[in-house]
Amino acid sequence: MPKLIEDKVMTLVRRAGVLRPRDLTQHDISRQYLLRLQRRGQLQKVGRGLYVASDTHLTEHHSLVEACKRVPRGIICLLSALRFHGLTTQAPSEVWMAIDDKAWRPKVDNMRLHIARFSGEALASGVEDHIVEKVHLRVYSPAKTVADCFKYRNKIGLDVALEALRDCWGHRRATMDEMWKYAKVCRVANVMRPYLESIA
Repeated sequence: MPKLIEDKVMTLVRRAGVLRPRDLTQHDISRQYLLRLQRRGQLQKVGRGLYVASDTHLTEHHSLVEACKRVPRGIICLLSALRFHGLTTQAPSEVWMAIDDKAWRPKVDNMRLHIARFSGEALASGVEDHIVEKVHLRVYSPAKTVADCFKYRNKIGLDVALEALRDCWGHRRATMDEMWKYAKVCRVANVMRPYLESIA
């Protein structure tokens, strides 16, 4: 019987990509099986309460995968979204996530997470769905991320926003219409106007 349960746990972890102890609860499986499989070398603990199969190939975006497992309603934004889309030379030391401005701040141990508060259309617009390591990631699109960078330019720096704009346009990751659309959504159209006109 334990062998059958262990096999089921391995099936679940391979299907989910990253497994949390609470994911076993709905299958009436004790969390002790995670520890047993980890000791045997079949599972690898990649963060507090996060397990993957030992032969899993971890990608460069693994920190985003961890963040999305821990904060399922969060959306990858700003510096982390820029990095995901290849629109910056910066490598952020923490994962930037957007959550609703009325949501509880997530408690995440052993992980550097920078929470940004978004609301309304600025929260809901421009979200793309991606699958990385079999985990569903929600990431703002390149055009929306550029507009967010201008909105948060006092926190991340105008130079970062300008680099993002140039790279987004230069690599054809967004149209001018898309960038204007999100500039209006983020209420930074007047700030972005001269920069958009200079590259058009």
